[in-house]
Amino acid sequence: MRKIKMAIASVCADAVKAINENAADAAAIASYLEYPPDRSLGDLALPCFRFSRELRSAPPKIAQMICDAVKDKLAPVADVSVAGGYLNFRISRSYLGRDVLGEILTLGEDYGGSDEGAGKTVVLDYSSPNVAKPFHIGHLGSTVIGHSLKKLHEFHGYKCVGINHLGDWGTQFGKMIVAYRKWGDKDVIDKGGVDELVALYVKFHAEAEKDPSLDDEARAEFHKLELGDEENTALWRWFIEVSFKEYNVTYKQLGITFDSYAGESFYTDKMPEQVEKLRECGLLKLDNGASIVDLSEYGMPPCLILRSDGSTLYPTRDIAAAVYRARTYNFDKCIYVTAAAQSLHFAQWFRVVELMGYPWYDKLVHVPYGMVSIGGEKLATRTGNVILLKDLLNTAIEKVSDIITVKNPALSGEEKAATAEAVGVGAVVFHYLLNNRMRDMNFIMDDALNFDGNTGPYAMYTYARTCSVRRKADSDGIAPAAGELTDESERQLLVTLSRFGEVVDDAIRDYEPSLVTRFILDVCTDYNKFYHDCPILTAEDDDVRAVRLALSCAVNSVLGRALDLICIKKTEKI
Repeated sequence: MRKIKMAIASVCADAVKAINENAADAAAIASYLEYPPDRSLGDLALPCFRFSRELRSAPPKIAQMICDAVKDKLAPVADVSVAGGYLNFRISRSYLGRDVLGEILTLGEDYGGSDEGAGKTVVLDYSSPNVAKPFHIGHLGSTVIGHSLKKLHEFHGYKCVGINHLGDWGTQFGKMIVAYRKWGDKDVIDKGGVDELVALYVKFHAEAEKDPSLDDEARAEFHKLELGDEENTALWRWFIEVSFKEYNVTYKQLGITFDSYAGESFYTDKMPEQVEKLRECGLLKLDNGASIVDLSEYGMPPCLILRSDGSTLYPTRDIAAAVYRARTYNFDKCIYVTAAAQSLHFAQWFRVVELMGYPWYDKLVHVPYGMVSIGGEKLATRTGNVILLKDLLNTAIEKVSDIITVKNPALSGEEKAATAEAVGVGAVVFHYLLNNRMRDMNFIMDDALNFDGNTGPYAMYTYARTCSVRRKADSDGIAPAAGELTDESERQLLVTLSRFGEVVDDAIRDYEPSLVTRFILDVCTDYNKFYHDCPILTAEDDDVRAVRLALSCAVNSVLGRALDLICIKKTEKI
């Protein structure tokens, strides 16, 4: 669609510049083009009110003037019409069937990609669960949004470094150490894993409400950990080992890997340099014994760098991590995917980095997302109000397995298990990535596992349908070929497919994977209508059959890539 838009915009620019040479150029006009809300109006629309000031005329007159000037000069366009102040364009079947379809067949799953990121590096900090706490539904956002953004940038040629910045440092470990010594049992934890660590964490907070001195005790134990106390360090390492044993199971189910697992503790020996630099820059101030950076000039609360006892905080560690990443990866962008509740935190330390004089401060990007609640209540490990991600995924997998047993009993046990896992996990991920990332979600299990309508299973079933068509065509010796379209549903499907590159562009620009998710549903809707309206392998005419098979293969390629971009495993049979 990008090529079609530029072709239309170039001719329209000539028309408006013939009246006023200072009017919008082709690039600007291409950005003005819209998709009409009603497909019957056309495939693209140019709102001509944008030219009223330069051309000193009413939008309907401008639309008619441009229409008269361009209607015979646009090869990709079959029809140009005026509707009020809009100029509508309908793309020709010939162009779509030969040029667009031909390009998708040639490029396959590379269609829609680009090399705009060649030679550039993007660092992405995402997932980052807190060690000794459960991997719950609240972590899903950072994990799948972050990994999707990584895949999207890679599709545009960027070198990407995915970092799981583990929450393996901080006062919560002082709490865990105190809780373990008072109420813990090694054999119980070795058997129960992170669930038993969480139980200790919850118990600590319940007891601390009755005895606030426990908080002081926890801070003291963490400070000993920072100073390298051997016993506390051994416990800390064990907590990490227990936690990651479970995390890896979930990451495997999601199909997600990382290039680095350097957590907060990795930067403990790198923080003193940054604290000293803050002092040298004259940025550190004492406030009741704590070291802060005053940000009142920028309308923000002070950024706390060191507690009164000298312990570090999140901003200290984040600044040290950013400096390390800039030196190590020489990034063009460093993206942080965290909950919107942390927006102030990132705004604060981003500003501190700028004040420290680091030239790459403007390459730091915070990608926030909305909160997840359960029954309208905020998630909180300390109160136990969580849905564990492992439980959610396993429930989804079990439900899909039951459905497959009924719908496709021919699947072997191993094939059935793999399909159930792919579709069950995909259902949860798709459900999460369907809405704008900033939208808060009241998580309801039944909604996530609803397999009717605009869902992940529907999208994956459509992909499996295209695989089935390809297998049958291969068996019958039928080859796909670009050519003339004979039905409107074919044309509409190709118009939708042609938008893929543009959708990816927008998803990267806005850091918004849901744009790809909604595009997937558009493709599925159009393909299933085409599948219903147009016989594919049983078409009587050989050329028609070859083109319709090519269309099915094109959907297979584009849909397959799009599913991959939102972290969903493809399955060829359901």
